[in-house]
Amino acid sequence: MGIEYRKMTPADLDTFIRMRITQLREEGATEDIDLVPALQDYYARHMADGTFVSWLAVDGEKIVGTSGMSFVEKPPYFSCPSGRIGLLSSMFTDPGYRRMGIAKELLGRVVEEARAYGCGSVQITASDMGVLLYTDFGFVKNGNFMQYKL
Repeated sequence: MGIEYRKMTPADLDTFIRMRITQLREEGATEDIDLVPALQDYYARHMADGTFVSWLAVDGEKIVGTSGMSFVEKPPYFSCPSGRIGLLSSMFTDPGYRRMGIAKELLGRVVEEARAYGCGSVQITASDMGVLLYTDFGFVKNGNFMQYKL
């Protein structure tokens, strides 16, 4: 099994969205709406304008891990004078591929995307399962809100 890493393209979007829904279910989200149309709209628009990027882990033709970074801008503040923030999301690894370093590799790649975009920090509201990954990477925990200083 040779895991390869590549950026997501529009052709990957349907699989990416299915995996995002699986992730949300695994985290205990309540499904009271069909989220697929909203996700399709969001990712298509933000991939096109460069404010969303994803790296994927692929085993052959199968996507086995996902990541996502949305770029937002807030008024500058002292710890982030650019005002640009990376919002980390969609960190998911297929259960059969966990504990192999895939999430850590994906995280490193999307954090570098945030750095290249000029972000001053990366933020995530971490699931209980993800807290150890993020703290080991260098994120600072504040409840379940975490920030990684770039």
